[in-house]
Amino acid sequence: MGKRDTRYAFMNPIAMARARGPISSGGPSIRDYMNRDRPSWEEVKEILKKKKQGSRTLAAWEEKMNEKFREELKRNREKLLGESSSYEKKKVKKRKKERMFRR
Repeated sequence: MGKRDTRYAFMNPIAMARARGPISSGGPSIRDYMNRDRPSWEEVKEILKKKKQGSRTLAAWEEKMNEKFREELKRNREKLLGESSSYEKKKVKKRKKERMFRR
C-alpha cells in the first residue's frame, strides 16, 4: 500500500460540491414543465384532424409522380408488345423457311 502524497491536502469532493452551492441549470425546471400551457381537448381534436388530412403539396406531388409512373408503364408496355410482335414475325418467317426445306 502506497502512502498518500503529503504535499497536498486531501480534498473531499462531496464537501467541495456542497460548498459551491446548488447547481443552476440553463434549461427549464421540472416545475416549469408541469405548469406549462396544454391544449384543450377540442384543440387536440383539431390538431389530430389536421394530421389525418395531410398536406396538399404532398398529395399533389404524389399524384404527379403517379402520373409519371403510369406514363412510363404505358411506354414500357408498348415497347414490350412491339418487341413481342416482331418476335412473332421472325418465328413465322423461320417456320416458312423450314417448310420450304422439308419439301
